Amino acid sequence: MNVRTWARDLTLGARFAVAGGRRGWIRTALTAVGVGLGVALLLVAASVPDLIQNRADRSDARAIFTGGEAAPRSDRSFLYVEPGTVFHGDPVQGVVVRAEGTHAPAPPGVAKLPAPGEMVVSPALAELLASPRGALLKERFPYRITGTIDESGLIGPRELLYYASSSTLSTATGADRGDSFGYSASRERPFGGFLLLITVVTCVVLLLPVLVFIATAVRFGGDRRDQRLGALRLVGADTAMTRRIAAGEALAGALLGLVAGAGFFVLLRQVTGWATVWNLNFFPSDVVPSLALIALIALVVPVCAVVVTVVALRGISIEPLGVVREATPRPRRLWWRLALVAVGLALLLPLAGQIAVSDTSIATYQVAAGAVLALTGLTTLLPWLVEAAVKRLRGGPTAWQLATRRLQLNSGTAARAVSGIVVAAAGAIALQMLFHSIQSDFMRPTNMDTARAQLETRMTARDGSEARKMIERFSAAKGVEGVIGIISSGAERVGAPAGDRGFLSSTQLTVGDCRSLRELAHLPSCRDGDVFIALGHGEDAPDDDYVRETARPGVQVNLRPDYDHPGKDPVLWRIPASARTVDGRLDPMGAMQFGILATPSAIDVTRLDEPAAQAMIQVDPGVPDAAEHVRNAAALIDPTMRVRTLQNFERDAQYGSVRTGIFVAASATMALIAVSLLVGSVEQLRDRRRLLAAQVAFGTPRTTLSWSVLWQTAVPITLGLALATGGGLGLGVVLLRLIGKQVTDWWVFLPVVGVGAALIAVVTLLSLPPMWRMMRPEGLRTE
Repeated sequence: MNVRTWARDLTLGARFAVAGGRRGWIRTALTAVGVGLGVALLLVAASVPDLIQNRADRSDARAIFTGGEAAPRSDRSFLYVEPGTVFHGDPVQGVVVRAEGTHAPAPPGVAKLPAPGEMVVSPALAELLASPRGALLKERFPYRITGTIDESGLIGPRELLYYASSSTLSTATGADRGDSFGYSASRERPFGGFLLLITVVTCVVLLLPVLVFIATAVRFGGDRRDQRLGALRLVGADTAMTRRIAAGEALAGALLGLVAGAGFFVLLRQVTGWATVWNLNFFPSDVVPSLALIALIALVVPVCAVVVTVVALRGISIEPLGVVREATPRPRRLWWRLALVAVGLALLLPLAGQIAVSDTSIATYQVAAGAVLALTGLTTLLPWLVEAAVKRLRGGPTAWQLATRRLQLNSGTAARAVSGIVVAAAGAIALQMLFHSIQSDFMRPTNMDTARAQLETRMTARDGSEARKMIERFSAAKGVEGVIGIISSGAERVGAPAGDRGFLSSTQLTVGDCRSLRELAHLPSCRDGDVFIALGHGEDAPDDDYVRETARPGVQVNLRPDYDHPGKDPVLWRIPASARTVDGRLDPMGAMQFGILATPSAIDVTRLDEPAAQAMIQVDPGVPDAAEHVRNAAALIDPTMRVRTLQNFERDAQYGSVRTGIFVAASATMALIAVSLLVGSVEQLRDRRRLLAAQVAFGTPRTTLSWSVLWQTAVPITLGLALATGGGLGLGVVLLRLIGKQVTDWWVFLPVVGVGAALIAVVTLLSLPPMWRMMRPEGLRTE
C-alpha cells in the first residue's frame, strides 16, 4: 500500500462522483451543499476574532481621550457632551461639540467638525430620520444635517450615531473639554472564571454540530453508493480498494463543498451589511477569517470526509451487488460510546470547585476536550438507542409498520439525520443551566421601583424658576400620567461649626409638591406651605447628625453655601417652627431621601443657586410612544439632556456582551441546522424515490406513505431529544460542580426541546411537497 495507490483510487472515486449521470450529479451537489453550509459557518466563526478587534479599534479611534483630566483650552480644544438617546428600544449615540479653536480635530469618518446648528449622521440614522417611522425622533434634533459619517467612524453599518455642534455649550452647563480623538489603552477588564467557562463551552456547543453536519453530509446517498461498490467488487476490486474509491467520492463532494462554502460565505458577508441580529450588525469588510484558519478548514474538511467514509465502511462487508447491506446488521456495540462520555466526564470532574468568578484563567483545553468528548459520546449513543428501541416494535397501523420496518432495516441514516439536533440541544441545555445558576453573580438589584416611575431625567438649572418650568413641561407631555418633580439644592448651618469639626454642617434641601414629597418620605399629612425634616434610614443613608445639626425648626440656614469661603454673602432662610420630623423613604430611583423637604409656597425657589431639577416620570402604557414623547420634551428643554429608563436589575456589561454573542451565534447555528436538515431530508427521499414510486404503483395510498415517512422522522427525533435532555442535564450538573454552584432550575430543557421539536416539524412539513412529487410514476425510471 502506497501513496500512489491511494491517489489512484481516490481519483477514480472522484470521477464516479462527477461523472455518474444526472443522479450522480444531484447526489454530489447535495453533499456539496451540506458540506458548504458547514464550511460557511466555520469561516464565519474563524472571522470572529478579527471582527471583534476591528470593531474595538474603530470604537477606540472615536473615543475622546482626556487622560483622566480635563484638557487645557487651546487652539485644538473643544467642549463636548455625549447625551445619547433611545428610540423604540434602539440606542442612538451622539456627541454634541463646540470648537474652541480653529484647529479642533474631527472624529474618524468626518471630514471636519460641523458648524453650530449643524450635524453629521450615520447613513442608518439619515435613513431613519428621512422616513415616516423616524418622525418622532427627528423632533429631538434642532440641527441641520450637512453630511454623513463614513465606515471608519462607525462600529456597524446600522449604527445610529451623530455629531452635532452647539454654540451654547459651556463647562458651566456640564460640558467637558477635550483636544483629541482616539483611545488605545486597554479599558476592558479580563473575563472572570465563570464567563471564561461559558465562552469555552459555547464554542464547543456551537461548532460541534457544524462538524457533525459535515460528517453527515459526506455520507449522503449511502444506499446507492453501496450498489456501485458492490458492482466494483463484481468486476474485480477488493474490499480495501472499494473503500478508497468510496472515500474518493466523499472527497470530491467535500472539495466541492469547500467551493460552495466559500460562495455561501461571500453571500453571508453581504447579508451582514444590512441584517441586524440581537441588536448587532457588522460591516462585510470586518467578516474576514485569518489565512491560518482558512488553511486549517481547507485541510480538515477533506480529511474528515475521507476518514468518516473509511471508518463508516469498516463495519460493512461489501460483496457483489451490495446484498450484504440488506441483511440483518450486526448489533451496534455500546461500550465504546459510553467510554467517550466517561472519558469526557473524567476530564471535567477533577476541576470541580476550582473555577471562581474572580479567576482570570481556567484550564481551557481540559474543559473543551471534556465537553467535546461528552457531547460526541451522546451523539454516538443515538444510533445504538434508535436500533435498540425499534427492534422491539411490532404491529400497529400500516403506516407505523412501514416506518418501524424501515428503521429496523437501517436505523443509521435516520439517526444521523437528527444527530446534529441532539448535540446542539444537549449543549444548549447545559449552557442554560449554567446561565440560570450564575446570573445572580452578574445581575445587581438597582432598588429602583418601576411601578412608581418608568423614566427619569435631571439637569442643573440657572435658578429655581427654570427648574420648575422644566418639571411643568414634562407634566404636559403626551402619555404622562404623573411626574415626581423635585428641585434640589444645599442648605448650610449658620453660625459656628458644631463640636470639633472644622466646617459647617450642611444637608440637602428639596422642593416639591405634596404628591412628589410623599414619594420621598412618609408624611402624616401635607399641604402647600408645609416643611418637613426627613431623617434617612437604611444601609446607604447618611448620618442623621448632619441633618439634625443643620435643620431644626425655627433656625436659619444658608441657601447659597460657599464651601471655599464659608459664610460669605449668605442667602438666609428660616425653617418654619411648624416643621415636622419624618422618616425618609427610597424614591423610585432607589435613593434614600433626607434633609429639608419644602413645598413650593414655603420657599421662594428663585433664591436657590444653580439647583438641580429632577423628574421621575410615570407614563401611561396605553398611549403609543409615550416614552418617546417624554424624550422629545426633554430635547425641547435641552438637546443634551439624557432620559434614563428605570430597571429593576442592572446587568454586568461583560456578562451582557457574552450573552448577546451567544444568542447571535446560536441563531446562526440554528439556521444551519434547519437548512441542513432540509437538505438531508430531501437527500433521503431521493434515495428512496424508486421505492416510494413502486409502493404507490402497487396501490399503497399516498397518505399512508406520507405518515410512514413522518413516523420515521418522529421516532428518532423523540429518542434523540430524550437523550439530549438526559445528557444535557447531566453535563450541566457536572459543569456547575466546576464552579461550585447548585442547579436552580431543572426545567430549563423545556424551551430547548420545544425549539428543537418545532424546527424538526417545520423541516418535515417543508419536505412533504418534494416527497409527493417523488411518488409519481416517473420515479420508477432508471438509468
